[in-house]
Order: sequence, then C-alpha cells, then structure tokens
Amino acid sequence: MDETDITPLIQYNKYLDALEGIPTHAQNGSIMTAADHALVIMVRGLTTNWKYPLTYHFSKSSMSPQLLKSLLLQSISSLQKIGLQVRATVVDQGGSNQGVYKLLGVTMEAPFFEHNNNKIYALYDVPHLIKCIRNNLFNYGFLVPVDVGNLPEHHHLVGEYSAEIMKAEKCQLQDAYRMDKFNKVFKRSSGKGWAWTRIPEVVQAVEKKFVPLIQPKGTHRPYEVVIMTDLTREIEPIEVNIVPYYGSSANNNGAGIDENLYSRQRYVLGEEALARMAASNILISGLGGLGVEVAKNVILSGVKSVTLQDATTTTWDDLCSQFYLRKADIGKNRAEQCLKHLSELNPDVSVLTSKEPLTPELIGKEKYSTVVVTESSGVSNLLEIGNWCHDNGVSFILAETKGLFSRIFCDFGPDFSVLDVNGENPVTTLIAGVTKEEQGVVTCLGSPDGFQDGDFVKFFEVQGMTELNDHPPIQIEVTGRMTNYIRGGVVTQVKMVKKLSFKRLEESIAAPVYIIADWGKLDHTETINIASQALDAFVNQHSCRPRPYNAEDADSFVKIAAKLATRREITLNVKVARIFSFICSGQVCPMNGFVGGVAAQEVMKSVSGKFHPLCQWMFFDSIECLPFEFDGETGAVMSTLDETDFQGSGSRYDSQIAVFGKKFQRTLGDEKWFVVGAGAIGCELLKNFAMLGLGGGDKGKIFVTDMDLIERSNLNRQFLFRPKDVGQAKCVYYRKPLLESGTLGIKGSTQVVNPNMTESYSSSQDPPEKSIPICTLKNFPNAIEHTLKWARDLFEGIFKQSAENAAQFLSDPRYLERTLKLPGSQPLEILESVKKCLMDDQPKDFQGCVTWARLLWEDSFNNTIQQLLFNFPPDQTTSTGQPFWSAPKRCPKAMTFTTEDDLCVDFVFAGANLRAEMYGIPQVRDRTLVGNMGAAVHVPVFQPRTGVRIALTEAEAQSQSGTLDSDRLEELKTTLKNRVDFQGLKITPIEFEKDDDSNLHMDFIVAASNARATNYSIELADRLKSKLIAGKSIPAIATTTSVMSGLVCLELIKRVGGETNIEKYKNGFVNLALPLFGFSEPIAALKLKYHDTQFTLWDRFEVQGEMTLKEFLDHFKDRYNLEITMLSQGVCMLYSFFMQKEKREERLKSPLVQVVREVSRRPIEPHVKALVFELCCNDRDGEDVEVPYVRYEIPPSLLNN
Repeated sequence: MDETDITPLIQYNKYLDALEGIPTHAQNGSIMTAADHALVIMVRGLTTNWKYPLTYHFSKSSMSPQLLKSLLLQSISSLQKIGLQVRATVVDQGGSNQGVYKLLGVTMEAPFFEHNNNKIYALYDVPHLIKCIRNNLFNYGFLVPVDVGNLPEHHHLVGEYSAEIMKAEKCQLQDAYRMDKFNKVFKRSSGKGWAWTRIPEVVQAVEKKFVPLIQPKGTHRPYEVVIMTDLTREIEPIEVNIVPYYGSSANNNGAGIDENLYSRQRYVLGEEALARMAASNILISGLGGLGVEVAKNVILSGVKSVTLQDATTTTWDDLCSQFYLRKADIGKNRAEQCLKHLSELNPDVSVLTSKEPLTPELIGKEKYSTVVVTESSGVSNLLEIGNWCHDNGVSFILAETKGLFSRIFCDFGPDFSVLDVNGENPVTTLIAGVTKEEQGVVTCLGSPDGFQDGDFVKFFEVQGMTELNDHPPIQIEVTGRMTNYIRGGVVTQVKMVKKLSFKRLEESIAAPVYIIADWGKLDHTETINIASQALDAFVNQHSCRPRPYNAEDADSFVKIAAKLATRREITLNVKVARIFSFICSGQVCPMNGFVGGVAAQEVMKSVSGKFHPLCQWMFFDSIECLPFEFDGETGAVMSTLDETDFQGSGSRYDSQIAVFGKKFQRTLGDEKWFVVGAGAIGCELLKNFAMLGLGGGDKGKIFVTDMDLIERSNLNRQFLFRPKDVGQAKCVYYRKPLLESGTLGIKGSTQVVNPNMTESYSSSQDPPEKSIPICTLKNFPNAIEHTLKWARDLFEGIFKQSAENAAQFLSDPRYLERTLKLPGSQPLEILESVKKCLMDDQPKDFQGCVTWARLLWEDSFNNTIQQLLFNFPPDQTTSTGQPFWSAPKRCPKAMTFTTEDDLCVDFVFAGANLRAEMYGIPQVRDRTLVGNMGAAVHVPVFQPRTGVRIALTEAEAQSQSGTLDSDRLEELKTTLKNRVDFQGLKITPIEFEKDDDSNLHMDFIVAASNARATNYSIELADRLKSKLIAGKSIPAIATTTSVMSGLVCLELIKRVGGETNIEKYKNGFVNLALPLFGFSEPIAALKLKYHDTQFTLWDRFEVQGEMTLKEFLDHFKDRYNLEITMLSQGVCMLYSFFMQKEKREERLKSPLVQVVREVSRRPIEPHVKALVFELCCNDRDGEDVEVPYVRYEIPPSLLNN
C-alpha cells in the first residue's frame, strides 16, 4: 500500500463512464475538487512471482490513518473472499502508515494484527528501513571507520563510499557535504542487486561497524527490525542496537526533527534538549485524571516512548477528570482504554501499557529514564521504588492531587547537571572600551540589564586586546597584562553547568525542602505535607479515605494529623487539615491540569537538563474555590450542609461532586461562557469545561470563536487537533467577567476581570516593543535582529507592498488621482514603486526574473556598501578624533557574487522564483540552474557617486524620508497616465507565510539577512532562529498551556460559585523554568467621584431615547447637576460649547439619532440597539469633572429607519 502526490487533474474515463481525479473519499467537506493524492494497493504472490493492482483511491490531501485502515481491511477481506491467504502487508514509514499500524495494535513485541481470524504480519518496506538507519546515523553524529570495506558482500558500496570520502581515516556524517555524498551512494546502490534477503547482512554490518560519537544520557531499548525472507515460516527478528531517529512523520520523511511540528517547542527548549528527550523512555504510573494529563503533555513533547503502568479498572470516580475514559470503559483497565487516544497525539512517540505491579524489576527491565507516580495509594512499595530509582540513575517524580490539594516531589539523583538554569537567551552586547589596569573595567554600550555579579562571559571581535578573543568563559573581570584596546568587540553571557544533589524520597519526607507556590499561604505548606501523610495513616486504619464532608471522619483525620505535627514540631493549621479531610476523596480537572503541566515539565527537565528542577517539594491548594465558609480556627463548615449532597450517585461527576456538591454541579451546568480562540489554551479550556460539566445542563451553552486555520505546529500543543485537521477553520460594555490567560514559552500569566470589582483588562498595558532606528536598519546594523528586520522589510516592500500598489493602479482608474492627494512624500514613493513594477523591472520570462534578482543582490550587498564606504572610509574619524567606525557601528565590507557561496545562490534562487510568482511566470526550482543563470547576468561596474547623503541619525533619516521632489512626481504622473500600455498585465501580491517551507519566503529572508550580516561581520542565524525573529513566532510548549488553563478554570469556579470577596481571586504569574509561581489579588477598580456620587469604570449613565440634543443636555443638568460642554460618539463631535452658533442651534433642535447619522455620515447598523456617548462636563462650581460614559438606548421604532 503506497500513497503519492499527484498533479491535480480531473478527466473523463470513457471505459468507466466516470470522472477521475476527484476525491473518492471526502475527509474534509466537498469532494468536487481536484485530488492531489492517490493511494494504490497492490497484491503480490509469494509462492509464484506475480503482482496485480488491486484498487486505487483519490483524495484531497493525505488520507488519515483511520481511513487508510478501513481501506486496507476492505482490500484484505476482498482477497480472502476469493480464496487468497493474506500473510503480510508492506507500507512505507510515513506518519499515516505508522498511525494505521498503531490503530491495528501492531507493536515491536507483536508485529502483526488479526483480521477475520487470520494473523497478518505488518512490515515496512526495505528501502525505507535503510533510509531510516541512514537518517539515524546522520542525526546522532555516528562515525564510519573506513574498514567497512572489509565486508566482501558489499564491495560495490565500499568502493564508491571510499572514493567519495577520499579515503579519509574517519568522517563525521553530520558534515553536510559527506551526508550528500553518502546519500548518493545509497541512491546508486539501490539498483545494484540489493535484495530483501540481503538486508540482514546490512543491518548486522551497521550494528558492527557504526559507533556513536556521543552516547546520549541513559541506555535505550534496541529497535527490532523485522526481516522477512520467507513468509511461509515464522519471523526471526534481528535486534539492532542503535539510538532511534527523532520523528518519522510524513512531513519530515524520517529525517530528523519535524521542524513544523516541534518548531514552537524548539524555540523554548533548543535542539540539544529535544534530541535528549527523543532518546528517553518514560514510565507513568497511575492513569487517573492526573496521570493522563502528565502522559498527554509528555507525549506531545516528543520523547522516545511512554509506558502507561496501571492495574486499576475504571470507575465512576475517574470520569470527571480522566478525559479519555467514557461510561463504556467502567470495569476495564484504565491504561488500555486510553492507549489509543494517547497514541494518536504524537505518531513519533511509542506508547505502551503495562498491568504489572510497579516494582524495581519492571523499571530495571525496560531501562526507563524517568518514573512518574501519580497515585501513591496504588503503590504499596513507594519508598522502595524511590530508593531504587535514586541508586540506579533513574529520575523519580511523585505528583498527586487530592480534591483542591496537591503535592509534587522530584528526585533526579545525587549528581544531576542543569545545562541551562533559566532558559533566557544569553545576554550579548557591544563593547565600548576596556581599561588595562590590574582590575580592568569593560564598558558596554546600552543597558547592562541581564548581567549579574558572578556571571561568566566570553569576548569576540576585540581589536587590539586580542587576548580576550576566544578566551574560555571567565567571570566578569579583566586581569593580567594585555595589549592596548583599540575598538570593537562583543561580550556574551555564557551558561555554565550547575550541579545539584537530590535527597531520596525516604529522607525528604521527614525533612522536606520545598519551594513556595503561593506566598499568601505560607502556613498551608507544612499542613498539606502533614495531611498527605495523615491520609495514608487514616486509610491504613479505616481501609478507606475520609468520607466527603463527614464530621466524624474529619475529627479522626485531624487527630492523626495533629499527632504527626506534634512529632515534627510543626504548627498545624486545623482549618486546612479539616478541609483536606472533607475533599481529599474528590478530583477536580483544572487542578490536575495545573499539577500535570508542572509535573510534565519536570519530566522534560529530568531527561534534557534544560531549566532548573523543582527542589524538591511543592505543595499547592486552591481551597478558596469552595463555595462555603469555614471557621478560621476549627475548619467547621459555617453553612448548613447535607452530607448526602456530596455522595456519588452513578454520575460522571461523582468525584467532583465530592468536592463541590450536587447543587453546585447543577449551577455549573446552567452556565453560558464564550471562549475566544481555540488555540493551545483554548483547547485546554474546552477540555476543562467539558470535564467540569460547564454549560452541560439544559440551560447551559459554550460558544467558541476562532478565525485562524489549523497549522501543523499547532499539533504539538493543541491536543484536540490531529494531522487530518490541518488547514481547517479553527467586555466591559456588557459587564461580563473576563478570565484572560497567556503564555510565552515557559512563562504564563492569568488575569481575573470581575465587573464592579476589579480593574478592566485595558486598565493596564504592556510596554511597547522596542523599535529599531531607521538609520540603524538602513546603514549601521550591529545585530542579527537588525538584518532580519531589514530582510523582512525588503520582502514586504518588493513582493507585497509594491505589488499591491501596482495591482490597485491596474484595477482602479482613480488610483493615480487618489495617490497624488496623500501627504508628504508618500505619492512619490508609491508611484516610483508602481513604475518599477509595471515598466522598469517588469520581467517577460523567468530569465528576466533571474536578472532582476541578480541585480538586486548586487545593489543590496555590493553597491550600497561601496557607496557607504566611499562616504565614510574605514579610517574615517569624527570631529573629536574618535574612529567613526566604532561601537555601535560596524565597518562593512562589500560581497562578491559567486555560485560557490550558498548565500548568493539562495538569494537569487528564492528572489527569482518569488518574482515569477508575482507576475504569473512559470517557476524554475532547479537551484543549480538558477544559480548559473544568475552568474551569467551582465552586471554594470559600480562607481560610487559624490553628493549622496546618508543619514547618521534618526532625525536625519526622518527628514530625508519626508522630502518631496515635485519635478520627479510630475514626471511619474505623466509617464503613468497612459494606462493602455498595461492592459492584460496582472500582478499578484505575495502575503508572507513563514510556516510553508515550499513557498521560498523564509529562504529569501534567511539568505538576505545572512548576506547583510556577512557585510557587517555579524554572526549568521540559522533558519529556525530567523523564523523566530523575522516571522515573530511565539515560543510555546504544551506544559505551560496546561498550567495556565488550569489556573484560569480554578478562577472560573470561584466566579460560578458567586464569590464576591476580591481577596479570594488570584492573578497568576508562572515561570516553569525556575520554577517560580506568583499570585496576587486583582487590582480593584479605581474609584472616582463627581459631586457626592462615587463611580468606577463599570458604571455608566443609562438614558432612554429618543430625545433632542437640547433635551439630552437639560436631562443631565436637571437630574445630575452637570453641564455638558462637549458630547461625542466615537470619533464624531456631536456638540461643543465652542461650536458655531448657527450649527449649535440647529443641532439642539434635532433628535440625537439624527444628529449621529448626519455627523458620522453613516447609517446606524440594524444590530445596534444602543449608542455610547462620551461627555465632558462641568460640576455646579464650573470645574471640569470626570464622569461615566452614557449608554443611550435607541427606541425600537427607530431601529429599522
């Protein structure tokens, strides 16, 4: 079975009397469109040599694993019906095919599936097996000894390979040139008799001859490569001990990290951390609500394998927080029932299950990197497990939730290395000067923010005091005798490895070291720790947990906790301990979301060394969510509660009812909420809403809005989406509460906005982004951010803005007239770009596009630099005698075009093809051919001109951009007046899209930026970093979204419960890298006053229309003793005291709705039921006074007029 791309084409088949080329299976809407994929299923004989095409299908986009599985099984059934015995299926290793085999239950231990009582082996085709071995060697830096030639069976391969590497003693395949040559060897060898029966020899040769350059942390389970030489006998697997390659989805062809899938996470963690994670095996014990949350986040992160260990069967209590279990799963094993759903999250991760008890033997047998326990009650030997992990180099994490209480413990062993403590980008700044004293001083340009005492730094590009360059990292000081500093240099912060030693669980329980999760609850931390241990003692005595809100059980529980506290010399918070007893039998999904996100991030830290681990305990609660009041000392419930209201009744919400009660559950069901955005946080919110039962009642509703389309990078965080969904469509005035949350990589924040209580969302604003001065961008860049911004502006200017101007000129006969009315120099700039597009630079064919791109390269990276150096030579000095080319300026050098330089070829290749797309000219995607075409273009010799002004400051740049050449404008107007010359010409503007690697947008920007960086001796940026900066990509990771959505939903519970005390609400800030958690109560709405009336931004004047403007003014004077001096609606001034008398008198007589229509010159839309007016008023003393806005309700009789 194989799927391939096809050229979209619909044609009539006269033999079948049918149209071919349209999708035969509609996956995403209408099928009446040309298909771009075809699936072919062939059947081949084993005992005799024959093959036959069995069936074919067309589809729009790649078929989903579910559809492929259905078509495969249908085909097998059809063959069985005619008497053929199907013994095996063969597919390539694309992501969809891997998904098919997972759906069929194929594993390494059981490489087959059953259909109609027949065992059918699942195979991958041999060329892809070889390809995956090759990619694996590339990705992990394997070495190839030249004595691979000792294998006589493969002398043709050895000979060609030896010739390609020129008999080098050793070569590292990571080198791009070697990789390309080795790839060609495989391609040539494919036609030289490589038979299926010979593949075992290849695998054995690989196992014997290829040795890893760097062995990643931990040991790994070997792959089993199933070799089939005779399908009439049993399979004999061959074990190959090689580290698995990272990713095998269809989008990355099995070659390394799938950048589109993991790009946002890669911005957060970096490539090294991702590679370490890809080689790690994780065991998660306990698949309840918290366990599945941890599993979801870890699987999305892209580890090698996740084993779900759970011997427990599903009960009603699981259904309110375990989002992959249903009513039909009750009585079945939890891990097995959610295996399918978790496997679908990431086809690159092997997800397994185990019903064996959690023992050291189980952990040691499978060689896990990290073990996570989410239900300690199900692990009788918890301390033994913790000790074994500590002694055997396995990271151990304990994470638990009990109602609205939680705890997390981490033990990463006695010697753990943190490679990056905080995850912040290293600080880099330019050097202004270095003194030569014994304790020298390095002076940097700009703000020193980011550097701290004791930081280690490295120096580069220092002229004069060259001893600093490439010196090993040193602390911030300069010592010893050095030569004189002349100029230049860059200082960069260096991340140093931090060593940590963790205590084992057994030691840490008695004397816990913990971080504070909420500084407003300092006395809760020790009590939650004691209560967690008291729960184990209570269960041992009573064989069950305390019953929800049972006073007798709570008394017994508090006594146990008090004894433990006395023994530890700790002051017990009786209220917190009692509430713990009341709700510890329940589960709350948002709490699992918060804790599961934190725990999953700790898993990633344990295997990657990225970010500082949690040392070692964290206790967190959110008991302020409870809609009841408790006595501050005894914890007794102040309200009259019926214990039966908290007892289960065979409902999916039983475990949540144990916390909040049935009455509150009904209230949740009747809620109506609006979710703005179905992105990463939106998906998590919808999950939490569904598990809470929010809006699930007869009166409730959840509304979702999102205008964006699903991208492949979304799949790494937005767990409700699958690959088949890619490309699909995803408060103050109304006095509604707003729960806002946001993430930036590993950081996140939440904000609660409550009507009549807190400030609004817009009451505070983020600081504006720092802008780059125009003169810096145009002439004096000193950082890669400057060259990337310049490259992005170049792209927008020539492929979008200029094209839009030209397209509008062609389509709008009045465009020239309207353009000439624009202010400043805009008419000249726009018409210049139109003339270039339509006349000067218009290509007739692809050669014309190449010529344009080649001349643009020459002008940008050679001529402009020569002119700059002509105006300001390298030895130029300022009026004070200082070198002109000193920090922050970098002295540039012109580039020379050559096909040997990839930057030159890449720029012309991408630029020419984008130009062709803009003019509708067929593109040429042969990079070498286009590069040679560019090299053959005749380029005039450039001579610098005198009298050219180059802006040195922002003010000069602004001044030059505002200068208008009237004569040139008149010339352009005359030239472009005859529109007949452009008939038939069509220009298509290009909208920048960073995530489509085939459109050459990022290719152009990377080449342009790095070429300009080469001009100015700035360190080049790879594609990923360029996409992050130029594409303004936002780093994101699933764990942060899980944490923040959990916190937001806890605030939602308070709102639904009718909480009116602002101190109970929490705005949150989280940095999982440190880790740091900060909570504060929302800022109260600012209170203002007019006369004796107090108001906030939530207040307003309600006025019922219709009335004349004079009646409106009199209404405020008579009722509120306020004189309106100005009245506006939007940007329209309806009335003012300085208005001309005639106009004022006329408006005073008119109805307000009529005044609004006349002044705005627009009709009032039918859906508008009320108008908003802003007032300027004087009080009774004639002083200006601030007042609320006015909501003016339009009478129904006027709505349709």
